[in-house]
Amino acid sequence: METHSYESRVTEIVHQGITSEVEQMATFASGARFEALGLDTRQQLKFRILDALGCGIGALDGGPIKMIRGYINELGSPAHCTLIGGGCTDIERAALYNSALIRYLDFNDSYLAKGETCHPSDNLGAILAAGEYIGATGPDLMIALAVAYQIQCRLCDVAPVRARGFDHTVQGAYAVAAGISRILKLDRSQTANAIAISGTAFVALRVTRTGRLSHWKGLAYPNLAACCTRAALLARQGITGPLEVIEGEKGLMDAITGYFQISWPAQDLGRVGRTTVKKYNAEIHSQTAIEAVLTLLRRFRFSSTDVERVEVETFDVAYNIIGGGEEGDKTTVFTKEQADHSLPYVIAVAILDGRVMPEQYEQERIRRADVQALLGKVSVQLSASFSERFPNEMPCRIKITLKDGRVLEQETKDYAGFFTRPMSWEMAIQKFNEIATADASTAQRTAIADAVANLERISVRELMQCLSTLDHNSDAPQRTGMHRES
Repeated sequence: METHSYESRVTEIVHQGITSEVEQMATFASGARFEALGLDTRQQLKFRILDALGCGIGALDGGPIKMIRGYINELGSPAHCTLIGGGCTDIERAALYNSALIRYLDFNDSYLAKGETCHPSDNLGAILAAGEYIGATGPDLMIALAVAYQIQCRLCDVAPVRARGFDHTVQGAYAVAAGISRILKLDRSQTANAIAISGTAFVALRVTRTGRLSHWKGLAYPNLAACCTRAALLARQGITGPLEVIEGEKGLMDAITGYFQISWPAQDLGRVGRTTVKKYNAEIHSQTAIEAVLTLLRRFRFSSTDVERVEVETFDVAYNIIGGGEEGDKTTVFTKEQADHSLPYVIAVAILDGRVMPEQYEQERIRRADVQALLGKVSVQLSASFSERFPNEMPCRIKITLKDGRVLEQETKDYAGFFTRPMSWEMAIQKFNEIATADASTAQRTAIADAVANLERISVRELMQCLSTLDHNSDAPQRTGMHRES
């Protein structure tokens, strides 16, 4: 911790009357205007929205999703906001449910910083709920989401928390609260208090993503999104929070991150363009390893029975999170949550099935003897030189030794969808269709894609209407009314 710099900053803020860090963030968020979004940034936002909605539609049959649906149905609530797939509920539970859908497959976008990784589209579900609740426009949605992306990504850049044992939802609390506040059109003071409450109240532990992974890996951010929705609504009523949550005594800097600095007046809204879209349905740091394995499979056409062993050389973050490093063994794999965060599993199933998509995480597939045997042949090593190249690249080297003595090698540093090779609209449509086909007809998928492509000219309610009439229609309570405000 940079004690002198930290103490100097606190002295400036507390004793010289300088606006607190959260108030500066709130000024940035509440003052953001759609006109400031460049054409490329608007396109990138649309790509991420379509990608996230595809992930949500593809998750409708997920076990934890059905459990959350049961929770919503059991409690009952006013019908203000649409649930993806049909039905409606109040704003907080819509934020929870739709965020859980977007997150469940672990197929949505990621932001890579040196000491932190996050999924900025995790913010979309809550912003959609708040936007529908208030009667927001498509441009309102885009600017609010851009604000959330910018805040979360920049905090990950300069204020990582993973190494200190905290979850990336810590930075997310500031981002989603700011995005919700922006689409609700809260004023600067209300926004600052919404962010302050959220940043104080929702500080989660990294154990969420270590050891024996549970459902909470995919539900931690949806829970945060719902909680921050409540915080924003409370701030809207005048509830205040500790505005020195970042720089104050026992605040974020003091307790967790150490001193950091972001000039919010100098921020643009383009950080979404630095995020990465997944090509394969697996943890983000595995993407280049899967790409390398599938390249070798296409080139040499070997089978799983030919494999003697597989050696993976990768960068430190991948090694520690999914390779058996700091965050625990990755060869004991019996659940979806364990499988998509196990580099040995995703490498093994890629060799066996030639793809890594949602069906590779069905319970029967995970427990089958072929993949369980093959993942035991995968070893993961740490490369210092690869670690130095991250996060501007995700380098890895795969070496597959076959039983006939041949050794196949492939080194890969990026893939189509990585921020250095951005996703095109055609790629976004292809992935969306592949994930959503089982739960949405061709006409429904076309309507959703067209709505996203034309967000400048539609409302959030019109977008949600497209998402409420899918072929997959569960036993949710139907709409009984709509809260409207001008």
